[in-house]
Amino acid sequence: MHNEYEITTALPYLTARLPGVGGALRATPDHFVVEEIGLYAAAGDGQHLYVNLTKVGLTTKEVAAQLERLFGLERGSVGFAGMKDKVATATQTFSLNVGHKPAHFADEAAQRIAAELPVKVNWVQFHHNKLRPGHLLGNRFTITVTGLAVAPDIALQRGEAIAAEIRQRGLPNFFGVQRIGPEGGNVRQGLAVLLGERQRADKWLRRFLISSYQSYLCNRYLVRRLEIGAFDRLLRGDIAKKTTTGGMFAVEDVEAEQMRYAAHEINFTAPLYGPHMWMATAEAGALETEVLAAAPVTMAHFAQAHVEGTRRAGRLLVPDLTLHLRDDALVATFTLVKGAFATIVMRELMKVDEDQLSVIAEDDA
Repeated sequence: MHNEYEITTALPYLTARLPGVGGALRATPDHFVVEEIGLYAAAGDGQHLYVNLTKVGLTTKEVAAQLERLFGLERGSVGFAGMKDKVATATQTFSLNVGHKPAHFADEAAQRIAAELPVKVNWVQFHHNKLRPGHLLGNRFTITVTGLAVAPDIALQRGEAIAAEIRQRGLPNFFGVQRIGPEGGNVRQGLAVLLGERQRADKWLRRFLISSYQSYLCNRYLVRRLEIGAFDRLLRGDIAKKTTTGGMFAVEDVEAEQMRYAAHEINFTAPLYGPHMWMATAEAGALETEVLAAAPVTMAHFAQAHVEGTRRAGRLLVPDLTLHLRDDALVATFTLVKGAFATIVMRELMKVDEDQLSVIAEDDA
């Protein structure tokens, strides 16, 4: 059945009328710089040693394994909030369950890590709990685009025009090609798992593939909102989310809430389908139903796969997006909330083929 279902992974540009800068991403690790923004500060006491470090040429899991070996810790006892790419300059925090130690242990541990591992130690501090995936607010990015399609000064002009619109309107909070897979490969496998046509013994892989299909449907929903002119405006029945507190509510008075939407105080949310998802109603609900009805799966398939469903901010706000030139390259600096993809910002600026963006294996936890 799923072989007959067309997987359309192409995504529209919000700024399609504005030409991009072209170019390529990540010629070297220092062309993709990412810094984690922690969810909370370390308390200064507890049995978990938080180590903030900068790594190059190592995956997050490789660093965690090396820390476990260095301190003789059990496998899995080193925690982290999100996985950062190998071919990048990435700053993130790890937690080491070392037990209750005297204060000087932190300094000694920092010196030991710096001497034994190919990383830069920025700070160490004790805390009460282990770091777990999602324990972060977001990430700061500094991304360099080389091989620009036009002269650097023209690229900067083009980029500034696009950036100004992004700062004002935000972007559709699409899932990037890293989740969807080249040519939708992850999506097709996830669909096969949901339909019972393929079994995956590995629980993590099974969950990832199913989430890829959820992400695909979410993308299709966002595409439809763009097509009907409902990205810059709320729909009656939308489930909105407050940008500061994260509180969610159903939109009843569209005119009143539209002012808050324009002021970036609230966002509409997009569906990650599942039987326990808070369903939109009225016009927004009809759109959600339309997208799911066009797919070869139902809520029953998600329920059978033990996928609950949830909602995701439909608009990605990037208020601090700035651009500057460095030699013949264009450098973009911006902050994203957790779960958002830097490639969604870069594709809008560059307007290149999707395979040029897949070189970034960024974390989307």
